[in-house]
Amino acid sequence: MAVKYSRQREAIWDYIKGRKDHPTADMVYTYVKKAFPNISLATVYRNLVLLTEMGKLRTVYVGDGTVHFDPDVSDHDHFICKKCGKVIDVPDYFERAKADNESFPGRVDGSFTVFYGLCEKCLAKGNEKPYESNGSDT
Repeated sequence: MAVKYSRQREAIWDYIKGRKDHPTADMVYTYVKKAFPNISLATVYRNLVLLTEMGKLRTVYVGDGTVHFDPDVSDHDHFICKKCGKVIDVPDYFERAKADNESFPGRVDGSFTVFYGLCEKCLAKGNEKPYESNGSDT
């Protein structure tokens, strides 16, 4: 895919490429707006979608109604803290599932699993009240 160079897209990619916190378009916009005051949220979102289509990002849906973006496009799963909403990469359980796949009559090529619970910090605080309950986490 041949794409025209864009300084704004480069700034978006520079911000997100090494991140582990799965930022939203709003988070990226807030950061990139410092360098490009006239950039719109729509422009940021379009560039995030383009980077996703180019295979540089993947989208992560964590149940909060917002798309999160992950620069790690390798097979891996996610853990979502039900108290603070933090999204954490976890080891890929797909490899283990493939090993157990002998009884499955088809072929599994990938997976996406989301685990829910409390992150280490929230567990240590002892407060188990969810950060947002929209009824879809059960």
